[in-house]
Amino acid sequence: MTTIPQSFARALSVPLRPSSPDISCSAPLCPHIPDVRPEAEARGSAQMWVLVIIAGIGVVTLLLLLFAPHIRRYAAGAACRTASRLDGKTVLITGANTGIGKETALDLALRGARVIMACRDTEKGEEAAASIRAECPKAQVEVRELDLADTCSIRAFAQKFLREVHQLHILINNAGVMMCPYTKTVDGFEMHIGVNHLGHFLLTYLLVGLLKRSAPARIVVVSSLAHNFGWIRFHDLHSQGSYNSGLAYCQSKLANVLFARELARRLNGTDVTVNSVHPGTVNSDLTRHSTIMTILFSVFSVFLKTPREGAQTSIYCATAEELHSISGKHFSDCSPAFVAPQGRSSETARKLWDVSCEQLGIEWD
Repeated sequence: MTTIPQSFARALSVPLRPSSPDISCSAPLCPHIPDVRPEAEARGSAQMWVLVIIAGIGVVTLLLLLFAPHIRRYAAGAACRTASRLDGKTVLITGANTGIGKETALDLALRGARVIMACRDTEKGEEAAASIRAECPKAQVEVRELDLADTCSIRAFAQKFLREVHQLHILINNAGVMMCPYTKTVDGFEMHIGVNHLGHFLLTYLLVGLLKRSAPARIVVVSSLAHNFGWIRFHDLHSQGSYNSGLAYCQSKLANVLFARELARRLNGTDVTVNSVHPGTVNSDLTRHSTIMTILFSVFSVFLKTPREGAQTSIYCATAEELHSISGKHFSDCSPAFVAPQGRSSETARKLWDVSCEQLGIEWD
């Protein structure tokens, strides 16, 4: 029998334990390696979204290019098809130096009318007249100064006009401002209601006698679809309590509709007709006071009317033979158009008429 040494037996009686690092040591046995997977995933996700956006823009651009002709035809709206001549007729257009006013002046001059372009900026007006003469050498166009933000300028214009012009067959109240910062006219009126409504109200008042003597005659008031969103704030007509440029514009366009309807009622039986028009959403410099609107109109210009396309309904209401006895209506795309309930209120129209006369210091029964 083999005997195990006592020292070896003692060694066997001690359990073996695995060695462990000294946890009291401040330095780790191996350096820390950061987990970079979340950052990589985030970068990958961001790159994916960038690619999706670029692809989306590409698809939209491709679709616009493919369907641009169809979009343009739809956006252009209806065109005035009447071939009526206006030889021997005199036309007055406010704001005729640019936009739909200039295009209206060109069309009516091509029809043989004598066109008087009433403009605040006569230098720009002469440039517009020169471009019309270049396109139509026989055009009878002339420029006269008129500032609708100043009742003294309106009265001076009308006085000289009545002294020198003996007939007026078509008056187109076209000039307007849109989304201005809060400013006042020379007479202290808020700019939108002052120019778009009160200025034209006074001008029409001063020239209505000549229109009656020249009958049959027509008055065309350029309003807007924006009248649907307007309310006449009789308690604060000039926005002294609070001001929003968009709402001020809408109020003035509603005033245009109400003025046209009430004037048509009062001129019933005189052979002078009055109608209002919505020209459409036109890509013109009317949005110059709003940077956001200017950018949007530039980006989405394919969906907007050109000034020439926007002028078609004004031209239609001024020339269409079938409208010789139609008065007090609202038109868009050369057809009768919807009028908001607040634009059909006879009570509101009469009240606005009285308030306008009071503001301007005139009596117009």
